[in-house]
Amino acid sequence: MPLYRDQGVVLRTQKLGEADRIITLLTRERGKVRVAAKGVRRTKSRFGARLEPAMHVDLQCYEGRSLDSVTQAETLAPWGDQLARRYESWTSACAVLETADRLTEERETAVQQYHLLCGALRSLAAQAHDPALVLDAYLVRALAVAGWAASFHDCAQCGDEGPHRAFHVAHGGVLCRTCRVPGASAPAPETLSLLAALLVGDWVVADA
Repeated sequence: MPLYRDQGVVLRTQKLGEADRIITLLTRERGKVRVAAKGVRRTKSRFGARLEPAMHVDLQCYEGRSLDSVTQAETLAPWGDQLARRYESWTSACAVLETADRLTEERETAVQQYHLLCGALRSLAAQAHDPALVLDAYLVRALAVAGWAASFHDCAQCGDEGPHRAFHVAHGGVLCRTCRVPGASAPAPETLSLLAALLVGDWVVADA
């Protein structure tokens, strides 16, 4: 059975048998993978703590018939431990991890999503910005990478230069007066400016 190495972030875990776990990770090279970690629930496990949600690890696995198995795990960044110390950071991180899980498919390369996930968890762990803002920035950017990029300035339908006030999710973002549809909302201009800043990573505007 061939061995392989990869780096990944633990998205979630689930119990398997009496002492094992199934670990779901978003990896740099192989996309989302599910691997069996044998014996990690035992107190004497060599790498049980390294395979907890939000941990960034370097893995060695061997391919199995239905489920690959972890043979080595080295910590690259203990984000999970750092995030668990602050409630606000941990709750934001949990939402980030769940979103990454939902926006990726097993065995499909997702390099941009991987780097975006690492950036969000690194920022939360370092307390670089308000955790709620980091979460919002991650959400709008992850959706954009997945193909659902919203427009917060120019009209999403005709491209007319903004700013515009009407906003409609199903139509892709802000709409001009000509393209406005029934049911469109009218967020405050500051809200749209904040969303636009979060989408492009303009933290000077977002932090203000």
